[in-house]
Amino acid sequence: LLLGVLLWAPWRALHGAPLTELSGDQDFQLFLQRNLEFTRKIRGDVAALQRVVCDTFQLCHEEELLLVLQDLDIAQPPLEQCHRRTFQAETCFSQIRAGLRVYHGSLATIRDLLPGHAGLVETLQLDTANLSSNIQQQMEDLGLATVTYPTENQDPLPTTSSRFHHQAGGFFILANFQRFLETAYRALRHLASL
Repeated sequence: LLLGVLLWAPWRALHGAPLTELSGDQDFQLFLQRNLEFTRKIRGDVAALQRVVCDTFQLCHEEELLLVLQDLDIAQPPLEQCHRRTFQAETCFSQIRAGLRVYHGSLATIRDLLPGHAGLVETLQLDTANLSSNIQQQMEDLGLATVTYPTENQDPLPTTSSRFHHQAGGFFILANFQRFLETAYRALRHLASL
């Protein structure tokens, strides 16, 4: 009986072992906790800008603007790699970084739309760039492949559109960014729970 208990004990210890080589890394866990908090802060700033767009332009409900969306070419960076069953940190992190770069550029439209809130938009752009840098640095530290995408400084909205189209476009940029951040947050939280 004693021999059976002794032989069984190591297997019991292995049952509680981390699922991936990343989960036990204290630096990685610290990175996740810090950037979960950072992502929450960014989400709060996006929500604040959404309230300003609602109060300023009375653009508050997405379903009321769906017809206008057809006329707009708003970038929606994919994050499908972050919520697949075959989740891989490397591909998810790459998609998050690519999306953050897109939204960093798109926030220029919001700054033009809300000049009285340029400070908040610029802080949001800086935070977005910093989160992307944090993820890139962590990927390098973990030995994961990183891809650097060229910067695009193009206005995400057509230049011939009306002022209302620009306002609606700003609404959708913020709404899409908020959804993007929620998915990124869930992915980081998932990694933290492994």
